[in-house]
Amino acid sequence: FAARLEAALDAAAAAAPNPGRPPPRRLNRAEYANAVRDLLAVDLDVADMLPADNSGYGFDNIGGVLSLSPALLDRYMIAARRIVRLALGAAPAKPQKDIFVRNRETGFLHAGHGRAPRRGLSIGAARGARLSYYFPLDGEYRVAADVDPDNRRFPYRAWEETRLPVRAGMRELTLTFLGESSRPELSRPAETDDAADETELPHPPLDVRLDGKRLQLVPLPETAKPFQINRIVIEGPYNPTGPGNTPSRRKIFSCRPANAAQQAPCARQILSRLARQAYRRPVEAADVSALMAVYASGSAQGGFEHGIEQALRALLVAPGFLFRMENDPPGIAPATPYPVGAVELASRLSFFLWSSLPDEELLRLAENGSLREPQTFAAQVRRMLADRRSQALVENFAGQWLELRNVERVKPDGVLFPDFNGELRFAMRRETELFFENVLRKNRSALELLDARYTFLNESLAEHYDLEGVYGPQFRQVRLRDARRGGLLGHGSVLTVTSYPNRTSVVIRGKWILENLFGMPPPPPPPDVPELEETAPDGKKLSLREMMALHSKNPTCASCHVRMDPIGFALENYDAVGRWRAEDRGTPIDASGELPGGASFDGPAELKRAFVTDFRETFVTTVVEKMLTYALGRGLEYYDKPVVRSIVREAEPNEYRLADLIEAVARSMPFQMNRSPKT
Repeated sequence: FAARLEAALDAAAAAAPNPGRPPPRRLNRAEYANAVRDLLAVDLDVADMLPADNSGYGFDNIGGVLSLSPALLDRYMIAARRIVRLALGAAPAKPQKDIFVRNRETGFLHAGHGRAPRRGLSIGAARGARLSYYFPLDGEYRVAADVDPDNRRFPYRAWEETRLPVRAGMRELTLTFLGESSRPELSRPAETDDAADETELPHPPLDVRLDGKRLQLVPLPETAKPFQINRIVIEGPYNPTGPGNTPSRRKIFSCRPANAAQQAPCARQILSRLARQAYRRPVEAADVSALMAVYASGSAQGGFEHGIEQALRALLVAPGFLFRMENDPPGIAPATPYPVGAVELASRLSFFLWSSLPDEELLRLAENGSLREPQTFAAQVRRMLADRRSQALVENFAGQWLELRNVERVKPDGVLFPDFNGELRFAMRRETELFFENVLRKNRSALELLDARYTFLNESLAEHYDLEGVYGPQFRQVRLRDARRGGLLGHGSVLTVTSYPNRTSVVIRGKWILENLFGMPPPPPPPDVPELEETAPDGKKLSLREMMALHSKNPTCASCHVRMDPIGFALENYDAVGRWRAEDRGTPIDASGELPGGASFDGPAELKRAFVTDFRETFVTTVVEKMLTYALGRGLEYYDKPVVRSIVREAEPNEYRLADLIEAVARSMPFQMNRSPKT
């Protein structure tokens, strides 16, 4: 009956396609930062410039929640001024100071124009720190570090009043303790000339490098280990010598006027080129004239570069840049489906896969009309997935679908879990990102997300998991000897965000799995739900399973708990921060249960096998639904279900490979089409 009903609905949808109509939407914070990076070649963290975005349907790129208030527009204008001045290398009135302070829970927090990447050493790790920092001008900069040996309250100031000549632009500053970070890895790196310097120092030195080049070896006093980077201060520029030849200036200044007569034509060339990329379409005369008017006003006040600065500030707050808008064909009837324009399709594709602007190749193919050719379109999807910018799909899609962003906000009880720190928090999130990225880039089956015999670990996370043979802060793929850690349900990131600060929660874990992996969220709990009873009437201390059994005797609660609790209990061998355990409160853990349909299991390994064999299509359907929601920027409706079913059916013969699913979403009718308004 269900098959016949689906077939009838699918036939009706094919006869009268309804792609829906996504509303115009503002770029969210991540898209804005990436667009600025690709437009002006300046990679900045805008988290301290713009507020966090609201979310809908689990994602923060949903058009219905991305409004623009007057207060937010002010923030965009302030951000535009700051970004453009950094990109152009406009001289500050006085040296600026940025302070990166270590926080036990989250690592380094900062105010300023630095950016902390999610690769390599984690910020605040015991063995060192790595920062990407934008130096606005050529000049001298003071870099200082406070080192806290053995977490004492009186830090030894290891590096003070040292001025370094630095060229303008984004530079990578690395500080590591050689005595701690040079432990054997899977393979020993080749010997370098620097090795001789290390042997001359009696104690582990602080190795300071800029863009990989050693600047200084700082000897530290003989004291207890491990050392800890407590604070980093970057201040400058002193004695600036100019804006330098940065990638930003090379990207912006495609021409240089030799005299006053050439300034306006050169400005028009610069602004026309950047406006085409910023607006994601061919620019019209009115677009350039508006920017040139701003340029003329600025150049009259401060010369050619000041005029360019003012025009770029206007460009970064223009509606054509801040909003993703699609125009209906002229004269189209109400509520009529139609293919989106080629440049709009290019924009949809780039924001789906890159959370950013289309690049020159994609725009060129859209403008010459060849992007819609099936082979060309498929080749572009694969090219874009192979590009480094597709990391945005990992961070923004997987980061929100799997709630990895919440790892930064969880606060496990410091008394019960004293070893949980910023380094471990970073490692948990990075493990899951690398795992998802590996499945994506190698076009592995999406089912591998549920049950895989490998993961990605560094030393701190391997120690947390009680796995041997992994040394150093670098992540690497590790083959697992048993099924405990295989797949998402064995990752510390998932297990920690689905727990309370002081204990696990079978309800939260069960709900997370039902909602995020199988698209079956339980209804919200009724009001005034009582707290769990921790003791029986006779005073006996209850196990968690006994507490939940007592709680579920309430008929109102039982209907939901019968679905959530068995799944949550299967993960009870993992504590609130994802460590394996055999008992809880002195009671052996019972991780057995039964799924809807009668499949029984005992522990996470059997649960995952049941998911892969009995619920594979349900899981892949949820993956496609989440992906289509993210790609369209709107919630799915009843008329989207036939498309989802079609994508899942087509992917089955190839074992639901993840990159194939992404390409199918990009080729789908809702992604390629739009519908005119009803009136």
